[in-house]
Amino acid sequence: MAELPAGPARRVRTVLGDVEPAALGHTQPHEHVLCDMSAIIQPWGPWPVAGDDGAPRATIARELPASVRARVAEPVRLDNYDWIRRTVLNLDNLRLLSEQDAAEELIHYRTAGGGAVVDSTPVGLGRDPLGLARVSRASGVHIVMGSGYYCRDYHPAGLADASVEAIGAEIVADVRDGVGDTGVRAGLIGEIGLSWPVHPTEEKVLRAACRAQVATGAPLQIHPGRHREAPLRAMRVVLEAGGDPDRVIMSHLDRTLWTADDLLELAGTGCYLELDLFGQESSYYAFNPDARRPNDRTRVEWLQRVIEAGHGERLLIAQDICQKVYLRRYGGPGYTHILDSALPLMRRMGMSQSEIITVTVTNPATVLAMG
Repeated sequence: MAELPAGPARRVRTVLGDVEPAALGHTQPHEHVLCDMSAIIQPWGPWPVAGDDGAPRATIARELPASVRARVAEPVRLDNYDWIRRTVLNLDNLRLLSEQDAAEELIHYRTAGGGAVVDSTPVGLGRDPLGLARVSRASGVHIVMGSGYYCRDYHPAGLADASVEAIGAEIVADVRDGVGDTGVRAGLIGEIGLSWPVHPTEEKVLRAACRAQVATGAPLQIHPGRHREAPLRAMRVVLEAGGDPDRVIMSHLDRTLWTADDLLELAGTGCYLELDLFGQESSYYAFNPDARRPNDRTRVEWLQRVIEAGHGERLLIAQDICQKVYLRRYGGPGYTHILDSALPLMRRMGMSQSEIITVTVTNPATVLAMG
């Protein structure tokens, strides 16, 4: 098991201030506490939403019969829960805006043994610095906040015209000084959103994020496009832009790469490998119907394979809670699925306690610690 980074020079930047890495405990480095993903759908589909360059943006829009349009605008309920989980086509489901819900869910997480989460919500996805600070105080859970920009569908007007230097300076300010006049500082650059193929503005943001990573020492978390080649292509951009692969977290690999061999190939770049969809086992994936997503047992098998290959200190796991249907209040497992279900599964499948601690405590504390 790797040792935690120690000493006053290595601190984790949370929304309530810097803390020692050892203070985190069990950490899930890719969640969403407060966010709004509803921009990807509308109740009347399909609709070409023009970007800064005038071109239609890619969305999950499709021809929707009248009966489905009505369901898109319904609140999340027991009688539509299964349909929403399979299709994602529901506005209410994609809005995590209640601080009370968030605090209650994270109290469950803390009671189950959780110490910290990363809120990977960047600009345009509903990031709420002051809200996150209030939720952290109310729940007693450390929260690390993200920065930068998500995928093109969520880019604010004018981003296409901004320079790499200006975007990088904005991210640096979020990390060093705090967001606007909130005083709340980001401890993560990301999740930086990439589509497939990567849009030029997305690549520009990634290059700016690499500059900010070097300037601040903050970890860089990437949301790759939904294609097997996307993670490796993103890492090539990181290298070209002068970023540090050892400080890069590649997210969502359990919906992007479909074999353990793919993971091992990516491990060769030196980045952290994040399997962050634990608990999401449906074969019906609205964002990519052709994806061969694993279940939790297969995820654990992949972890074991990567550990056996000598890359155990580069593994991270999370649940990517970003919809109401994943919260306990609305019928989901909440943020405790890994603690309640995945860790016992890991033990049954032969992972040692040392390996589990490395993946769930040591590795996230190491990558989140800033010099």
